[in-house]
Amino acid sequence: MTAPLRKFEYEPVGPEPMTTEQVREYIDGIGAFLGGAANVIMQLSLTPVAYGVMESDVHSGSIMVRPIKRLRTTLTYLAVAMIGDEDDRRDYREAVNGSHRTIHTKPGSPVKYNAFDPKLQLWVAACIYWGFDDILHRMRGPMDPAVAEAFYRHCARLGTTLQMRAEMWPATRDEFYVYWEENLATKTIDEATRTYFNALTDLKMLPWPLQVTLGGLHRFIVTALLPPHLRAQMGMSWTARDERVFGGFLRLISAVWTRMPTPIRLFPFNFYLADMRLRRRLGRPLV
Repeated sequence: MTAPLRKFEYEPVGPEPMTTEQVREYIDGIGAFLGGAANVIMQLSLTPVAYGVMESDVHSGSIMVRPIKRLRTTLTYLAVAMIGDEDDRRDYREAVNGSHRTIHTKPGSPVKYNAFDPKLQLWVAACIYWGFDDILHRMRGPMDPAVAEAFYRHCARLGTTLQMRAEMWPATRDEFYVYWEENLATKTIDEATRTYFNALTDLKMLPWPLQVTLGGLHRFIVTALLPPHLRAQMGMSWTARDERVFGGFLRLISAVWTRMPTPIRLFPFNFYLADMRLRRRLGRPLV
């Protein structure tokens, strides 16, 4: 069993981040459904991450093979990292590590990768934070700068819950966005990953009636939420009219969702955190 992380490895550097109770007020569960696929494309635009996922031997955790399980494990990780306590984070880290042990470079792979590489985890955590920040801004408008900074510091947990060292997380939001722009500009999508991303975007992992009824809307949302650089890499088009339509769509959702009671607004994060704790109590696999 992997030894628990030392306390300082869990904590972001710099001024105090938000508490988990405060963070609950700034997480809208619907954002996970809207932005999930686009965020996966962002994460996997780092080629070693993409091939680590596509060549993984853990087929039970593949979104293209078992999408419901993959949704559960991914959202559980986000819930544990963002609103879980230290015991939740330690236990889920150990469970994830068990799945990650076989994810490393395969013979003949065009790139080298290892799921325990902190630099790869930094990029994945950065993509998730960027997605949270983007959805928050789109649905609620700009955050108070001090609040935005505290939320950002808390989001270091997206990486430090695994092997990313706390000092690797840029110290401020300004430094983060320098890191983000510099690294995003280097990302390219090859033919193999583009094929994988298109299958994900068109919901090819779901029964065909759902592909037909939801695929077009899902592609529109994915296109909307990708940074322009990656949108171009995917060969997706986007117009000013598309942006206006999507903005109206989000404002309509926000007008309803942000007025919901906190337990409803937090769903599915609160649900999956409770599910993980129940699984742990019953001795069932966490991932």
